[in-house]
Amino acid sequence: MQFQFKVIPSDSIEVVVPLVKRMSKASVTEDLLLERFREMVTQNYECIGVYDAGELIGVSGLWYSTRHYSGRSVELDHVFIEDDYRNNGLGTQFINWIENYVKLKGYQAIELNAYIDNKPSQQFYERDNYARLGYHYVKQI
Repeated sequence: MQFQFKVIPSDSIEVVVPLVKRMSKASVTEDLLLERFREMVTQNYECIGVYDAGELIGVSGLWYSTRHYSGRSVELDHVFIEDDYRNNGLGTQFINWIENYVKLKGYQAIELNAYIDNKPSQQFYERDNYARLGYHYVKQI
């Protein structure tokens, strides 16, 4: 299969909502997700899509920043690929494409969070030389 990886234009960000909703652990409505994504694209955020014959089958958000410990850094967010496309190397192709893309933009590091109970995701990133640096905590205020 020939997949296409490309930036999703900010004025079309609504296309990611159904995929992100399915992978989300939080009980967030699609309307709220759409509202949040519309705000996110006004910040240092970009979304990459994976397409098969024009159909969106995967996404990853990219948050751009400079970190004191890693330099110019991109944080992967809500990486998701449809179940039927998993375990065939597409995830590796997707991450490799993102790495090359952000490297061309002058970024030096990629970071991400993985859910504690998502062991397959953790194994995937560790196989690709991502190192565990700590825990990510959230407190709703």
